[in-house]
Formats: sequence, structure tokens, C-alpha cells
Amino acid sequence: MSPHMSRKARTTGISLAAAGALIAAAVTAGTAGASPTGPDTTAKAAAASPIQLTASHRAELLRDASATKARAAQELGLSAQEKLVVKDVVKDADGTTHTRYDRTFAGLPVLGGDLIVHRAKGGAVKSTTKANTAKIAVASTTPKIAPKAAAQAAQGTAKSFGAKQAAAVTPKKVVWAASGKPVLAYDTVVGGFQKDGTPNQLHVITDADTGKKIFQYQGIENGAGTSTYSGSVEIGSKKGGDGYELTDDGRGGHSTFNLGGSESGEGKLFTSKTDKWGNGKADDPATAAVDAAYGAQLTWDYYKNVHGRSGIKGDGKGATSRVHYGQNYSNAFWDDSCFCMTYGDGEGNKKPLTSIDVAAHEMTHGVTSATANLTYSGESGGLNEATSDIFGTAVEFSAKNKEDAGDYLIGEKLDIAGDGKPLRYMDKPSKDGQSLDSWSPDAGNVDVHYSSGIANHFFYLLSEGSGAKEIDGVKYDSPTADGKKVEGIGRDKAEKIWFKALTTYMTSNTDYKGAREATVKAATDLYGADGAEVKGVEAAWTGVAVK
Repeated sequence: MSPHMSRKARTTGISLAAAGALIAAAVTAGTAGASPTGPDTTAKAAAASPIQLTASHRAELLRDASATKARAAQELGLSAQEKLVVKDVVKDADGTTHTRYDRTFAGLPVLGGDLIVHRAKGGAVKSTTKANTAKIAVASTTPKIAPKAAAQAAQGTAKSFGAKQAAAVTPKKVVWAASGKPVLAYDTVVGGFQKDGTPNQLHVITDADTGKKIFQYQGIENGAGTSTYSGSVEIGSKKGGDGYELTDDGRGGHSTFNLGGSESGEGKLFTSKTDKWGNGKADDPATAAVDAAYGAQLTWDYYKNVHGRSGIKGDGKGATSRVHYGQNYSNAFWDDSCFCMTYGDGEGNKKPLTSIDVAAHEMTHGVTSATANLTYSGESGGLNEATSDIFGTAVEFSAKNKEDAGDYLIGEKLDIAGDGKPLRYMDKPSKDGQSLDSWSPDAGNVDVHYSSGIANHFFYLLSEGSGAKEIDGVKYDSPTADGKKVEGIGRDKAEKIWFKALTTYMTSNTDYKGAREATVKAATDLYGADGAEVKGVEAAWTGVAVK
């Protein structure tokens, strides 16, 4: 486990003229509660909501930001050795833009140096959000420790966690600014495989002067056909050279590939003589492909229709899905390096991990990477995992699929443990035996799949409120840390608040306290400072002991 680290994103006014497995590697749509919404609140929410950007419009905004980044850096008070690198841009209906930047120092990447500039229509800066407010500077960019020593230490770290065939790539010099005083460091990526067969991309950050390990995080974020879980569905395909192929040109060219039990490579694109795929059973390889393609389709549609985001990166380009990874592999994961989701077939190769919420969970890791880029370790890692659970749940509800109805349970269709129970519960996360219901000072030391329970619980409370209730035949009973009742504001609003917080106010280092600040700000933008929504956000965080 990684050490607990305090991370806080601060918002300051400045005048100005950017891969996780579903489970730990060691191992009918519901209706949300409603709150009164007046015309003023509705108009404010519409004005502060992100608009759907066409590929050309987004590219134009990115070009404009790149053209003015030197002036922005100067007016932000950055040193001559610091440069801004444009990563992403979000534009609201009222003309406000939120431009996300990464940062370099003397040409070296600054880990934890990301920031967001919030500009009103017309260009005036409203505020900035920084992952780290400390001055970015190191005395020298010449390391005292040789790269080989850093690589050997990183390999040792990976092996201590059970990694197999752990081979380290050449360490890359960086400036580490995610915690404490910025220092010159090495970022070494160790490959191979984790204990359960998931690919390994362990980043080990080593002080380049002392050789001491500073931090570590995992780069792999484990995350018409007849499907395994969703019945008969329509999926995007296209005419190929000799029949049809499972490529959805209507959703950025998303394609589904068959790994055939391999643990490497892209796999083989699914094709068919007819435009019919799968038989609903595991004995047909195309059945899992239908689930994966359908899940990707639903996730694309959800982000586009609800949040105005065209594709994972917002650039209109589809990812890829790979099914039938390995043998008896009971997991799924997102990998930024291939921009793809990968699914195992479960115990006995009979239970592919391709349900709707799992597919959306994995694709959301990509959305998080393209926006806040929450570091996959400590409290930010818990928020990263929770974000995937939150939007996995949102996509499942939005699908309105009778065979896999929306609920606040994660992976309930998979039966990974063989006991018929879900992987995780959002109303009371501790029901899985390991997840946290509420925050404690030790939360950053807990595996990210279990510290995610804090934000999952927050989202349930914000959506539905505390206490016992039944939603579409599923019984829930959500407690609070202080025993006080929390009133829900409705899932629709909760989703929009979390998305806006993720894309415009969270940074790579955001911790739970920072997440509270980000969601309060997002709710204020959308619904007003004195609305029931802001009060609901504050009450829900208090309900999970985040103050």
C-alpha cells in the first residue's frame, strides 16, 4: 500500500489578459429522488453546463490556448524555466472556458504541476485551480543517482508486490511536485504482470539525489446481437470486405477485438458473414464481444447526451475493446497506452466481465485520465475508482435495459465470488467486508478499490438520501457517519455535479477534502450558492465524515 499523502487543490483569483482494474489486483432504470427546481435554478444550471464541442471547435479552442500559453504562464507568475502544456478545454453554455494545463520545468515534466484556468466569456480570468500552490523549482537538473540504480530499486518495489516478469524501462527524469517541496526525481515504469495476471505498469518515483522512493502508483486502471447480460441488443457494426466487422463508425470508430486467451497484442477484429453476433452463451466468443460493444456504445451515448462530451477524450475518437484476455481471468482493466478496455472471462472462462456497469467503469477511467488525471494511489486513487463506479452506475441507469436494470450495486451480474453478491455497494460500502463507509485519517493507506467507498457512499447519499428505501425492487439502507439524516437531491443532479467537478475543478492531487471543495464549487456554478443542491452536497460529505 502507498503512504498516506495530503493533497489539496486550491482556487485562487489571478488576473490573466490538459490505466485500473475493476477489482483489487490481489484478488429496470430507477428514478432518483427529486428536489424542487425553479426557473431561475434551471436557467443557471443550463448556463453553467458544458456544451457539446465538435471536433473542429474543440481543436480551435486548443489551438487558441496553445497560442497564448506563454503569456498565460507569464501572467500566472511562473518562472522562465516553467512552460505550460495545454491538455484539455471545457466550455460552458454561458461562454466560460476551463483550460487544463500540464507543466514542465527546464524541459522536464512536473508531476503534480497541473492547473486549470477558468475564464469568463470575453477572456477575463475568474480563478485558477492548482494541484500544488508551491513554487516549482529545483536547484539542479543533474541527478546524483544513476538511472540504473533507480531502475533496480523500482524492480525491487514491483517484485515486493508480487509482480511477475518485472522489467523496468529506462527511468525518466521529472520534477516531483505532488507532495512536499518539489524535487528532481526519476519516474520508472515496471512492466510484467500483477499477481492476478493483470498487466503491470507500476510507476515508481525515486528521489534523483538520494535514491529514496518517494511514491508509487499503478498505470493500469483495473475498470443486432445476443449478449451475456443484456439480452438481445442493437450494436454498431459496418460492412467489411467479406461480410461485417464489429466497428461502430457512429461512435468514433470503436472496434472490438478477440484476444483468444492471449495476454498481449491487439487481438483479431470480430467479423461475421452476417450482421448477427453472439448467442447469449459463453461458448460463442462473439457473445462477450456483443456485451463489450454494447457497453461502449451506451457509455459513449451517455457522455454525449448527458454531459456533451464526444468520446473519452472529448475529441470524437472511439477507443477499442478487447475480450477473452488470458485464462480464468476474473478482472477487467483500462490501459491508456492502447486506449482500450480489456475483459477477462472469469472463473472457468464462463463469466466474462462485460456487464454494462463494468464497461462504463473501464471507459470512465479513460475520461478521468483525459481530465483530472487523478493519481491512481492514495486518496486521489480512491476518487479515481469511485468516479468509475459513479458513472458506471449512471450509465446502467440511463441504459434502461430490462435484463440489467439500473441500481446502486457494482458488478452485481458477475458473481465473481460465486456467492451471488455484488462487488461493491454504494449505499453502505462496508457490506462487501472491506470498503470504507466514511473518511478517516488512514484512508490514503487503503487499497483504492476500498477507499473509493467514501465517494461512492457520498454519491448515493447525494442522490437518494440516507435511511432505508426500496428503488425498483432493490432494498437499500444508507447510514451516515454522524447519524444525521441526509436528503437526496436526485441522481440526475448528482451526476452533473460530479462531472463538472471532475472536469473543471479536480486535479491530479485532489484528495477527499479537495473533492468536497470541488463539488461545492460545481454545485454553486450549476444551481447557485444558496440552493438546496449546495446544501445537499455539504450534507452528503458530512455524512461520510469529509468536512
